[in-house]
Amino acid sequence: QLQASGGGLVQAGDSLRLSCVASGRISRSYTTGWFRQAPGKEREFVAAIRWSGGSTYYADSVKGRFSISGDNAMNTMFLQMNSLQPEDTAVYYCAAGSGVILSSIGRRSAYGYWGQGTLVTVSS
Repeated sequence: QLQASGGGLVQAGDSLRLSCVASGRISRSYTTGWFRQAPGKEREFVAAIRWSGGSTYYADSVKGRFSISGDNAMNTMFLQMNSLQPEDTAVYYCAAGSGVILSSIGRRSAYGYWGQGTLVTVSS
């Protein structure tokens, strides 16, 4: 079970850090990630991290602004979001999947576990 938190209302240019806590220990075979869904749009990939080795992956739209990290001791994943823009407004979901291959990192179907989502609203 995954529990996302940290969303809120911020102004353009501000920062937020999202957290996603897993109810159990995150196995090194897992990849965890963040997706987001804006009103009227499809849920899209934001970032992912492999717990074996720590490799990270980002959507082009957030590269250089967002940073994903994980703390195995806390069973927690973070998404540091800097220089937020109105187009980043969305519900952010955390997800986890086992055995996610590289070509599927950005696909919703690769993740079998999902958190409930946390709303991020960026005003201009």
